[in-house]
Amino acid sequence: MIIVSGKLYVDPEARHEYLAGCLSVIEQARTAPGCLDFVLAADPVEPGRINVYEQWESDAHLERFRGAGPEPDQAAAIHEAQVAKHHVAASEAP
Repeated sequence: MIIVSGKLYVDPEARHEYLAGCLSVIEQARTAPGCLDFVLAADPVEPGRINVYEQWESDAHLERFRGAGPEPDQAAAIHEAQVAKHHVAASEAP
């Protein structure tokens, strides 16, 4: 399993519009083969922060969906990104 998680930073006053522009990407991801979960969400504490969480069955599924990455307008709006890909060998209930 692959987990992609982290945070993006955009201008606080532009965050709502940025996330609205991501709705179709979220919907596409959630119906893509191998996607187990996908969310981009406003952080409740930091005004310009967007939390990223993706869960995929495999690297191949992630890469097939990801393609070239974010649209140029979306990429330009991101001031900072701290996102990592994690390879998970096992999972269990807490």
